[in-house]
Amino acid sequence: MNPITRLLALLVLLLGSSLTHAQLTIDITKGIEGSGIPIAIAPFSGGAPEDITGIIAADLQRTGKFAPQPAGSRADYSVAGQASSGGSRGYVVQFQLSGAQGGQLLNLSFDAPANQLRAVAHRISDLIYEKLTGDKGLAGTRIAYVAGGGGTWYLVIADADGQNPQTILRSGQPIMSPAWAPDGSKLAYVSFEGRRPQIVVQDVVNGSRRTVSAAPGINGAPSWSPDGQRLAFTLSKDGNPEIYALNLGSQSPVRLTNGGAIDTEPVWLPDGSIVFTSDRGGSPQLYRIGPGGGAAQRLTFDGDYNARPAVSPDGRTIAMVHRRGGRFHIAVLDLQTRRFRVLTAGGLDESPSFAPNGKMIIYSNGQRLMAVSLDGSVKQEFALRGNGRDPVWAPFAR
Repeated sequence: MNPITRLLALLVLLLGSSLTHAQLTIDITKGIEGSGIPIAIAPFSGGAPEDITGIIAADLQRTGKFAPQPAGSRADYSVAGQASSGGSRGYVVQFQLSGAQGGQLLNLSFDAPANQLRAVAHRISDLIYEKLTGDKGLAGTRIAYVAGGGGTWYLVIADADGQNPQTILRSGQPIMSPAWAPDGSKLAYVSFEGRRPQIVVQDVVNGSRRTVSAAPGINGAPSWSPDGQRLAFTLSKDGNPEIYALNLGSQSPVRLTNGGAIDTEPVWLPDGSIVFTSDRGGSPQLYRIGPGGGAAQRLTFDGDYNARPAVSPDGRTIAMVHRRGGRFHIAVLDLQTRRFRVLTAGGLDESPSFAPNGKMIIYSNGQRLMAVSLDGSVKQEFALRGNGRDPVWAPFAR
């Protein structure tokens, strides 16, 4: 959806929606294309109420790096463990990771109440992944997304495997464009409560909310600065949609762009500069400005439509929505090599967001949530009982 169409869609949403009511549950129905390193995972003994073995196997398979096998299979690595009742302490979960020749690589234990066993399983998955790849795992991270329609919208937080969905906001008006604070404690988003757009910041733990912008006209596309002290967003209060930045300790946003084009969808790079979508060149493309605004540098030249940018954690790669052949795809641009790659087969793909380790990109195909690896080799599909839009991957917990 190009910026102009998306702005018009905001008004359409106010008049109703044909989206079905969402049941807030996600199941992974498609996993990995390709194969990975064989790893044998033995059933955890002890009778814990959670299927720890199954959770670990599913977590590792989703990475695309591993191919879980039953215990006793020929594999490069093996995992064994147990979850013993610890009485009032809940459970003591122990596990060992070994190499094919029997050398022990990890041997750790955790105390956990019964309702935290799934989280412990994710933690084990991430420890295994990091030990064997050198990269941080994603099993213990979270996502946020917007579900619903037809009169009720939900802002939902879930585990990275789609389980444990929690509704942190239910509204009779549309919710759009959630964005995580760098420390994962808050979400900024666009709310149409009062039947007009406003930008709200909400604490994800205690639910407290603060409206940070309710200017006349468009208030859209919030994005957090790397230090979490500022928000960039789109306002049209002075006539044309432009990029503004707001220090959250003040109430006076600073205008960063100035022109006759539509400037929207800002995102911050680690150095404080901002990438945004603009049609100043005749079609939606991505541009970059410095922390204080100034002259804009055009970044994208492949095709006549590139919009909705997302920045990788290391600042090297920009993901975007790219149109070719009448279809909308997720594509990436390496800012160092200038290499441009299309990652998805396309259709109505939208709203890309990087995982905190930079290895995966979550997005929506207009109804469902999807994920694709940075090289395009690993693909996942989240089948919602309902719909899912505007997904964003949370940062690593601090």
